[in-house]
Amino acid sequence: MELLDAHLMPAVDGVAYGLLLFVVAAGLSLAFGTAGVLNLSHGTLYAIGAYTGAELSDGTWGGLVLGLAAGTAAACLAGAGLSAATVPLARRGHLAQALLTFGLALVGGDLLIQFFGADELPVRVPEALDSSVTLLGHRYPAYRLCFIVMAVLLAAFGTWALTRTRVGAAVRAAADDPQMLAATGHNPRAVHTGVLAAAGALAGAAGVLGAPIIGPGPGTSENVLMLSLVVVVLGGLRSLWATFFAAIAVGEVQTLGVSVAPDLAPYLLFAAMAAVLVLRSRFAEPAAAHGPEGPSSDPVARLRRHLAARSPRPRPRGAAAATATATPGRGGGAPPEIRWLPRGAVWRRAAPLLVTLAVLIALPWLLDSYSISLAGSALALGLLAVSVTILTGYAGLPTLGQTAPFAVGAYATANLAQAGWTMGPVQIVLSALAAAVFSAVTGPAVIRARGTTVLMITLAVGELTGAVINQFKAVTGGADGLVGFPSTQALWGGEGMSGESEVYTYALVVAVIAVTVTLLVLRSPAGKLLTGTRDAEARMRASGHPVGRYLLVAHICAGALAGVGGSLMVTVQQYLSPADVGFEIAAFALLAAVIGGTTSVIGALMGAGLIVITRDWVASSWPGHGPLLLGVLFVAAVYLLPRGLAGLRGGSGRGGPAPGGSGPDDRPPASSTSAHTPTPAGKVSP
Repeated sequence: MELLDAHLMPAVDGVAYGLLLFVVAAGLSLAFGTAGVLNLSHGTLYAIGAYTGAELSDGTWGGLVLGLAAGTAAACLAGAGLSAATVPLARRGHLAQALLTFGLALVGGDLLIQFFGADELPVRVPEALDSSVTLLGHRYPAYRLCFIVMAVLLAAFGTWALTRTRVGAAVRAAADDPQMLAATGHNPRAVHTGVLAAAGALAGAAGVLGAPIIGPGPGTSENVLMLSLVVVVLGGLRSLWATFFAAIAVGEVQTLGVSVAPDLAPYLLFAAMAAVLVLRSRFAEPAAAHGPEGPSSDPVARLRRHLAARSPRPRPRGAAAATATATPGRGGGAPPEIRWLPRGAVWRRAAPLLVTLAVLIALPWLLDSYSISLAGSALALGLLAVSVTILTGYAGLPTLGQTAPFAVGAYATANLAQAGWTMGPVQIVLSALAAAVFSAVTGPAVIRARGTTVLMITLAVGELTGAVINQFKAVTGGADGLVGFPSTQALWGGEGMSGESEVYTYALVVAVIAVTVTLLVLRSPAGKLLTGTRDAEARMRASGHPVGRYLLVAHICAGALAGVGGSLMVTVQQYLSPADVGFEIAAFALLAAVIGGTTSVIGALMGAGLIVITRDWVASSWPGHGPLLLGVLFVAAVYLLPRGLAGLRGGSGRGGPAPGGSGPDDRPPASSTSAHTPTPAGKVSP
């Protein structure tokens, strides 16, 4: 009984916390499932409401009502503005939306801090609610009980409006069949704007009412966004009631779980998120899982395969199979052919690489020490971006989780240095091996999914890795990170490198070797098989290729390359913190890949350099506005470089589609029904 009493109040807190998340997640679910917008700025909409409500709160009922009205209206207008911002991206898929909305979140977060200050704002509630009441023999804040009632009423009203009103019917019709809605005289574009405005209003209202629970301050928007994504994934997009119960479960884990199982609580949410996504991807894609030869194939297809098997023609293998079995004009696209280029064309293709290499070699003679160290950091981030390019551009698996193997490589190098293993090549090889093993373990959960589901699974993997980093302080240093370990020894030296130029030269040599090997592999028959898998997966499976094996090998190799990048980062910085391997860095790496053109290795390196210049060099001239500058870079890259830097030369990059078209983030699964693209009205979970 005493144990029950000890956990009673945390359980009630979990209900209040879960209801707050439900209101926020309902808006995110509405935007994603109905309007088809993957909004990574949804947490910022919550923060707009929270900051506005806190600023207008004065301890009176009038202040609470005014704050609720103003915060809801401000977030509603921001949601409508988001609708206008995403209209040009309607045919570019969720990858472009994710980058754009993340950039807008950076811009919005910086503006909120500039306007309201960097400190967490106090929230004053009416005196009648700023007290405690007796609940089952315990004292409990009256405001939280009041919030529970308000959240339930808001949920009931939202459900009624969506299912019982003409407006709700129009919203559902716009999601299910916009052509039919237009034929009835309604404007689907207006409905789309209204949906995003309503989603913003929900987030803003939740921010105002939830400010005393999750107060406005730095990190609030990201925390709310991550928890809301977990709720939406667990609850799906089919039913508000499923979202409701998922939100309550997440709230209980965040409050009761911390008191009952503090060691497990940090892992439960994102582990559950990853498990749900993996299970959905497996059960939703029987044809993709088994290939066209699986049990779900129709009889005509089986008959054709039977006749083809009896044909005396030898089956082509390797890259020739990818070309022979994926003929243009028969649907699904075709892998690029392997052909020799004229010598002049070879030099034209090699020219950007040679010019880039010459500039990198000359940097120590052109820059000061600080700028040289930034160049070394750009090389480390560049290798991470190249690993993202391999998965996103060549394998068709858009990822937000490559910081996980990047972190494995980084912490492996730091711990090796602390143990006295300071020889650079040894650190590189062991860090790459550790990252490859990590990617081999997590790969099966990733390679069966497609599109937005891959983004969410890899995001969950990255967040789980972050939780491990914060928990295992003996290895990672926890939130404090690692510092003070011996510097790395280059192959040609017997002592640790000390000067920035020497460290940069070491980083450049490692990066050149890693990029050269990557380019050779991507331009080999193995690379052609990978792009064939991306462009014509069904045909590759039908021709007998082990597509899953190809994708797993690509995932492992990309992880090893990310581990090399993490090792270089530690060597260049001589310290390591969780912020160096967090979600923001994952978004930066994905942006760098998109800036380059998703299939351009050199473009990814240039994109990483542009990000480091913006974040560390340009921002130093305007202190405190680094997030704003990076957000502008995100937005500009999405709008101005739809095909990346490679597209400026008249192509989308070697080997595949550009993010501006039917790119990797939109690649349908091998089955005839896309189970991962969020369809209107939330018929399919993300």
